[in-house]
Amino acid sequence: MYKVIEQSLENNYTYLEYRQLVSDLSDKGESTGPVQTEALAQYTQLNDSRMRRWDKTLKFSDEAVAKIKLVKEKITWVVLTESWCGDASPALPVMNKIAELNPNISLSLILRDENLEVMNQFLTNGSMSIPKLIAINEENSVVATWGPRSIKATQLVEAYKEDHGKLTPEFKQDLQVFYNKDKGQSVLQDLLRLLPLK
Repeated sequence: MYKVIEQSLENNYTYLEYRQLVSDLSDKGESTGPVQTEALAQYTQLNDSRMRRWDKTLKFSDEAVAKIKLVKEKITWVVLTESWCGDASPALPVMNKIAELNPNISLSLILRDENLEVMNQFLTNGSMSIPKLIAINEENSVVATWGPRSIKATQLVEAYKEDHGKLTPEFKQDLQVFYNKDKGQSVLQDLLRLLPLK
């Protein structure tokens, strides 16, 4: 399995490169992926402004920062994403900030639709849900995965699906309101649990 991931990393993005890509696509009214629609372009523009805001306003507690700095072994986070993904915009800035705080944690972003072989190894309930984080240790073993949403957000989604059968555009807006109020903290708490704190 690692071979497949390793091959995908030949076309990976750093967080800054990915941010630049999304920003450029947003300016052109385009999105990542083989399918180009007005809706995907609009989601890309929304996500560009959301990530810009998260990058500026995201705050971690002293306790969270201390935990992140405790990681002594090298770990690589490979994350499948696309520019139009509404769940990626609040999660990726959190991942980036964690990686910035500890040089032992490296973050590599790859596009889902260019890496279906990897994506198909890490489905969520049979679907290609993103963002999907794959944590790989120094022995090139997959030690954890996360995504596409925090535990808290997943609970909201599942409760809504149970009541309404599917997610509506209105619910997706409500989910973004949750993300704004949550300020990245539920993603942070999930990711702290993934860290190898020995």
